[in-house]
Amino acid sequence: MNQEAVKKSNMIYWASGIVSICGIIFEVLFGALGSYILGDGVKQYTLTISLFLTGMGVGASLSEKVTKKLIVTFIWIEFLVAIIGGFSSFLMFGIMAFAPDGTTSLFLYTVTFTIGALTGLELPILIRKANEIGVELNRSTARVLFSDYAGGLVGGLLFVFLLRPQLGMVKSAFFVGFINLMVAVIVLYLFRQEIKNMKVHAISGTVIGLLLVAGLFFGEEMAFSFEQKLYKDPIIYSEQSAYQKIVITKEQGDTRLYLNGSLQFSSTDEYRYHETLVHAPMMAGADVNNVLVLGGGDGLAVRELLEYKGINSIELVDLDPAVTRLARNNYHLVQLNKGALDNDKVSVKNKDAFQFLKNTTTIYDVIIVDLPDPNNESLNKLYTWEFYSLVRNHLSPDGVAMVQATSPVFATHVYWTIDKTIQSAGMHTKNFHLDIPSFGNWGFVMASREPIDLADKELKVDTKYLTKELLRSFTVFGKDEDGEIFNGEGEKISLKPNTLIDPHLIQIYEKAWEHY
Repeated sequence: MNQEAVKKSNMIYWASGIVSICGIIFEVLFGALGSYILGDGVKQYTLTISLFLTGMGVGASLSEKVTKKLIVTFIWIEFLVAIIGGFSSFLMFGIMAFAPDGTTSLFLYTVTFTIGALTGLELPILIRKANEIGVELNRSTARVLFSDYAGGLVGGLLFVFLLRPQLGMVKSAFFVGFINLMVAVIVLYLFRQEIKNMKVHAISGTVIGLLLVAGLFFGEEMAFSFEQKLYKDPIIYSEQSAYQKIVITKEQGDTRLYLNGSLQFSSTDEYRYHETLVHAPMMAGADVNNVLVLGGGDGLAVRELLEYKGINSIELVDLDPAVTRLARNNYHLVQLNKGALDNDKVSVKNKDAFQFLKNTTTIYDVIIVDLPDPNNESLNKLYTWEFYSLVRNHLSPDGVAMVQATSPVFATHVYWTIDKTIQSAGMHTKNFHLDIPSFGNWGFVMASREPIDLADKELKVDTKYLTKELLRSFTVFGKDEDGEIFNGEGEKISLKPNTLIDPHLIQIYEKAWEHY
């Protein structure tokens, strides 16, 4: 091959690697979008990866029909990937805000399949072009596929560690689309002597480039206005952390925190939730010196714990450093938690709760489990027999744990499955539920190695809402919210513990909340 042919063949290998990087980024981006907007991360990642790969297969099959004008075809494929992929996140938020239910998922899956098909078209065309230049077919196929597979790893790492935390969903899509466009422009220039109507291609690329640049600079602001329509109150803070979307809203004194679209608290009534979560186990326990809080990165549970002067240490374990950092620095959260995370008695660890319990040797007098609901695989493991066994193993002999356990009214089957799972780990349980206006009727499960009796127990601190008489009333459940669970035929369902091997709680949770 002459020098010009070598330059062109090298460009083909580089192009295949770069478009592969872009393809894998779009693939995981669509999974992340589905997880955030539609919920159930495992389901959305499974569907998007499956659709993307199926699309690649369809695209590869269709590539058989492309035998002429290989470079022009490749360039227009990149133009399409750039414009469709670039605007995908932006349009997703717009559809989510304005379109009827169901449209969002249809759009996401259609775009995923389309980008997959276009990606599947690219590689066979590049292989044929390399062969056409003079590279042996075996050699050209091996090199293009190597560039493709290696690019896949690079794309995944870039999305996880750079693009999503630094640019967010919307800017990442525009940026990656612009990279696809740049590949097309460079190939267009390098193969210009083979291409007719250069002006048409150049103008088309320029228009697409201008649209993507405009989206990169202004798209996120517009998408933010779309996202605002998902929330009742004005958004005053929004951040895409490495783990989740964090949003704070405020209206007429009501501050609300949302994680991945799910409400975590409302400042108008959070004290009801946190007083029950904290003071009930503190009331049941004996001498409490050290406390572990799993979750609760907003600092509100720790605020309640600091009312007890006899506590020597409080360890808070929350996975996301962005949440605990916000709890320390955001004015609105600091006003609510009273600067609790900066107290000398408090140590904050940004770790996975399951792994923390596996590795620590500390025994605690009280363990507060204030974790999000089990709506995905990552959270489900924190509602399993294995996890509650770890909780039991780190409780002192007369120690007490308190677990937030979703709503026994809206998700009755879920609540009592959590209770059953805790019991299967060798602990006695006591059940509580109360009305929280922003949430509805909400439930907790208290657990201990010994039977729990609150009859002669007294509250040890002043409270805004809770009394000992009120707490005891929380243990009374109506007939439609007790542990008697029946199927559609009126047959009683036998509850079984949720485990890592059989994570059935996720399906129960989805079914319970699908109409709310």
